[in-house]
Amino acid sequence: MEEKVMVVDALEGINANLEKYGEMIPQTENMQLKQTLKQIRNQCEDSQEELFQIARAKQYYQPAQKATEEEVQRVKMLFTDSAK
Repeated sequence: MEEKVMVVDALEGINANLEKYGEMIPQTENMQLKQTLKQIRNQCEDSQEELFQIARAKQYYQPAQKATEEEVQRVKMLFTDSAK
């Protein structure tokens, strides 16, 4: 299997796991379990960031263009308005 495919697959897997942790953490009432899940999520985020940097350096992944200031303000307004 090609290295690029393996790196992209690994990133996709990590991202899916992060999404699941994001769903599980707020749903548990057991504080010890919640803390454990947060620790695992944080380690997963560290791995994702490391793999992401490798993928960028090898040009396996091209991030989306940075948002303009106008786009950032528009999104902020959407969240501000929906919170009211």
